[in-house]
Amino acid sequence: MSGHSKWSTIKRQKGVKDAARGALFTKLGHAIAIAARSGADPETNFSLRLAIDKAKASNMPSANIQRSIDRGSGKLGGEQIQEVMYEGYGPGGVAILVECATDNINRTLPDVRLAFSKHGGRMAEQGAVAFQFDHKGIIRVNEVGDEVLLKALDGGAQDVQEEDGESVIYTDPKELGRVRDALREAGLTISEAELTYIPNNTVTVEDAQTAGKIIRLMDALEEIDDVTQTHTNFDIPDEFMEN
Repeated sequence: MSGHSKWSTIKRQKGVKDAARGALFTKLGHAIAIAARSGADPETNFSLRLAIDKAKASNMPSANIQRSIDRGSGKLGGEQIQEVMYEGYGPGGVAILVECATDNINRTLPDVRLAFSKHGGRMAEQGAVAFQFDHKGIIRVNEVGDEVLLKALDGGAQDVQEEDGESVIYTDPKELGRVRDALREAGLTISEAELTYIPNNTVTVEDAQTAGKIIRLMDALEEIDDVTQTHTNFDIPDEFMEN
């Protein structure tokens, strides 16, 4: 695997600013609504089950979860949530993907464009950036070691890496549910399972000033309520992150 995006690790460490409960619940609700478009039953809709699990892990109330399911399945009427992906480049030429869930593109697109332009980035045409990433399933488990590797590969995983005291397991997107269930049955403790985009190559940031600009851009994108996930291919040295 050609290097998991360092941004995902930074987000986990920082907690990112959308940890403010209202903003976080909005993002989680959008993700549930999007998943529910393919079916309101989490037993038969694995994407919905993933979204609900993530919401519960963040203590989102059951009533909010159900309301998001009803919205996505059309029970509440009104404008339907749709998925959109925006692409762009940040300072230093780093590639950025921005996943959104929105009921009003005329609101979301200007917000995303403003974040890019305000922080030294620029948006790109569809497909101009996405080819630099692979769509993957990713599962984090608490255990590490050869036994985890063997169980993951036996369960259908493509690759396993150790990161920050955890095992990060990569799968084909369509196999994420099957691999997750196999790992759980094997007795491993799963802390996270989701679909993500993994960069094929990384861009090393050479100076602290550029690193700061990139982080501010990524934070600004994450603060937009309609943004559900961001992905980038930078590699920022740890000493720049201390500033």
